[in-house]
Amino acid sequence: MGFCSDSEDINSVCHTALHGPIERNIINLHYIGRLEIGTETIIDKSKSVKTFLMTLFAKEGATDVEGIGSTNACYGGTAALFNAMNWVESSSWDGRKAIVIAGDIAVYGKGPARPTGSAGAVAMLIGPDAPLVFDCGVRNIFQSRCRESIYDIQSKFI
Repeated sequence: MGFCSDSEDINSVCHTALHGPIERNIINLHYIGRLEIGTETIIDKSKSVKTFLMTLFAKEGATDVEGIGSTNACYGGTAALFNAMNWVESSSWDGRKAIVIAGDIAVYGKGPARPTGSAGAVAMLIGPDAPLVFDCGVRNIFQSRCRESIYDIQSKFI
């Protein structure tokens, strides 16, 4: 089970996932044209985690970056990945790469769901000629209205 301290939130967890590759010069922010964030953790409730992460881009003068956050339970990260892949395949793609960050802080009350709670984030670089290739012709999505999670409604993380 992963966890973070009470001094962290989804913004700082996603910041760490993005900052590491930037600091190690794996990602040059001037070659990034899209930033997609997927999470089910909402802090601000009015704006995306992307607005927080754009401070890293602004420091480098790389502010022309499309994208937004996708918030939808466990599907948020998948939706963000599909958005980035669709952009790379579209006529809107300008040749730059996309970054997808999937992150979450899941805090459950006592009971059977607690062991599934965790915290973490991962950054993915999306573009052509990648070592991992998606078969974009094979994709299926099913969604229905159901109670997926057992959250403590008082939690600051939902």
